[in-house]
Amino acid sequence: MTDTPNFTKDSASNLDQTLRPHSWDEYIGQKKTKENLRILLTAAKQRGHAAEHILLYGPPGLGKTTLAHLISKTLGTNMRVTSGPAIERVGDLAAILTNLSPGDVLFIDEIHRLSKSIEEVLYPAMESGVLDIIIGKGPSARTVQLELPPFTLVAATTRISLLSSPLRSRFSGGTFRLEFYSESEIAEILKRSASLLEASITDELLTDIARRCRATPRTANYLLKRCRDLAQLENGPINTDVVERTFALLEIDELGLGAPDRAVLEVIIHKFSGGPVGLNTIAAATGEEQATIEDVIEPYLIRQGLLERTPRGRVASAEAYGHIQNAVGL
Repeated sequence: MTDTPNFTKDSASNLDQTLRPHSWDEYIGQKKTKENLRILLTAAKQRGHAAEHILLYGPPGLGKTTLAHLISKTLGTNMRVTSGPAIERVGDLAAILTNLSPGDVLFIDEIHRLSKSIEEVLYPAMESGVLDIIIGKGPSARTVQLELPPFTLVAATTRISLLSSPLRSRFSGGTFRLEFYSESEIAEILKRSASLLEASITDELLTDIARRCRATPRTANYLLKRCRDLAQLENGPINTDVVERTFALLEIDELGLGAPDRAVLEVIIHKFSGGPVGLNTIAAATGEEQATIEDVIEPYLIRQGLLERTPRGRVASAEAYGHIQNAVGL
């Protein structure tokens, strides 16, 4: 009979929550967005009004949820959290809106996944502060209008193009695009994370991790935690050997490419002579879904100058040839 581990709830019980910035000073990067939000929120708080609705968009892992928490904290109000997929029926949205208190922040993640019927209910709630509910069916149906308390909707999306124009236009507080982070900003984020994790690591190794994290804080923290895990099992510090072995175990090369990324380049280079080759063919040859290649893998390869999209298909660049040749040992 094995002993059951004694899990204790401490500051490390939820690492993501532990590493999340809890003040604007701790939130590194996104300077323009932070300054615009500071002006908007401070002015609204001074007037004693609920802040106008805010839309945050950009790739995953750049800090949209963290910004929503900071917005709520700045306004000094409660935050209710939900997501587009969780709101399946009009009644779900009505229950959320009618239970808000004056000044509350409602955070809807992945708002682009709301159905059109739910969007129609959200329009008057955002614009006029009322909720239109239809009671009954057919000729006897009638509309009841409920007054809602003043609230601030903060929405986040990774696919802003999927939001309808009427919904986008109702974010009167502003639409803010989160940018990818610089290497120095990521290194600064990692330095704070290492301190919170009580992990001993040099600035040089933090920079090495920052170089491979795809300019994304979430990925950077993930890599740091995996390095810490390996160092912990070996009862030693996070040194160069630990970092390099962690990257090797995760199959992440010096550009931050993983095995699926290299598989796409290898297929284009070795099976189709560098391209051009269509997305359907790449998906069939690699076993990856088309959406995964198009939304997850390709954008980073293009940013790194390793892949080009042409009218005839995908083409591997000269840099891709050199990189794949050097990465054979992984």
